Amino acid sequence: MSRRMHVSFAALAALLIGATAAWAGPEVPGEAGKYAITGATVHTVTRGDVVNATLVFENGRIVSVEANGPVPAGAKVIDQKGRHVYPGFVDANTQIGLIEVGTANGSNDTQEVGNVNPNLRAEVMVNPDSDLLPVARINGITSALVIPGGGAIHGLSALMHLDGWTQEDMTVQRAVALHVNWPNMTAQRGWWVQQSDEEQNRQRDEAIAAIRSAFDDARAYERARAAEGTAGVPKHDADARWDAMRRVVRGEVPVFFHADHVAQIRSLLAFVDEMKLKRVAIIGGRDSWMLASELKSRDIAVIVAGTEVMPGRRWDAYDEAFALPGKLAAAGVRFCIADQGGGFNAANVRNLPHHAGFAAAFGLSREDALKSVTLYPAQILGVADRIGSIEPGKIADLQITDGDPLETATQCLGVFIAGRPVSMESRQTRLFQKYDARPRGPHARAR
Repeated sequence: MSRRMHVSFAALAALLIGATAAWAGPEVPGEAGKYAITGATVHTVTRGDVVNATLVFENGRIVSVEANGPVPAGAKVIDQKGRHVYPGFVDANTQIGLIEVGTANGSNDTQEVGNVNPNLRAEVMVNPDSDLLPVARINGITSALVIPGGGAIHGLSALMHLDGWTQEDMTVQRAVALHVNWPNMTAQRGWWVQQSDEEQNRQRDEAIAAIRSAFDDARAYERARAAEGTAGVPKHDADARWDAMRRVVRGEVPVFFHADHVAQIRSLLAFVDEMKLKRVAIIGGRDSWMLASELKSRDIAVIVAGTEVMPGRRWDAYDEAFALPGKLAAAGVRFCIADQGGGFNAANVRNLPHHAGFAAAFGLSREDALKSVTLYPAQILGVADRIGSIEPGKIADLQITDGDPLETATQCLGVFIAGRPVSMESRQTRLFQKYDARPRGPHARAR
């Protein structure tokens, strides 16, 4: 029998936080080694559950998943009998990595100036050293769609791994989609609203005109650049904004519209028809269930922006947000569940599985709830051939848990991103350890 190194996960976790040197880790820093997780139940998402499985992955890719399978020579064995292995979660709506402290302008890239910013690229804006990344990934989130912010056209999002030395290390897929913030179609009223109805309507019309003008200009730019080199056509000056939209108007990059209300969705669908856009999705979609049949017929996916939110209107049912994914699934609409998005919620990406758990309690099947934060976002983002399930050939984005990860009481015990074990330490765990070890006097609360 070939010599193998057996490592308990407790020893592996201790190694990752520097507590022991029992296991030397990957031979080359930053590169994934060869591992075999044994004894656990592997939840593949696409091929059922494999009990007492041997999950082998090497150089960042899954090699095999077999019940009672053999361990290949040279693999580092991680015995996880009684544990569970799931794919890493995918958050399809966040600004994690673009913000650290909201009130410190130097650490906040969530709101760029200007109304039309198609040339913004999220992958070059992400801060690999953000303290928010470890907080999210130790709860099983391994990748996230990072979306620029500001203006009517936000720019190009990127799917990023939540671990890596550099932005290049972290990038799974750049230019995933162009993001358009569709304006409210009806005037908003409330103590916080300072503009009159007329002013809000004027701003709405200006925003839609700016979006339409941007797409028209981008199409004209694409035609002009494509014609260069033919007789009598001069070379045109480059424009970074319209260069960024060339693949969009050619249909190679989808457009994701941020919209919640039924009037917004109807308006943007008319715009989609006007511009002959073929690859479209909606982010938010609070009222999308009202237009489910049309969205299904058009094959327009909905990225539900969180379920742990209050009803949108005073007359809405208390469980409106909880039940939305179940309604979309019943209607046959492609969907996934993300968080609420925006800079304020970047610190709460860790709660992604709990959003899916709420949906499972209000009409969504348990199987679809798990897929809604693993396989379904991968499919909508066009990367299901690489992530979202545990299958040979896919990237080894994995989480090891002591139970159902959609349950709040479940503990995530370990995470692999692209086949690399990542530290289960975060700023929160360091602060807990620091203050848990504080000096205690005679009147202090007992441990």
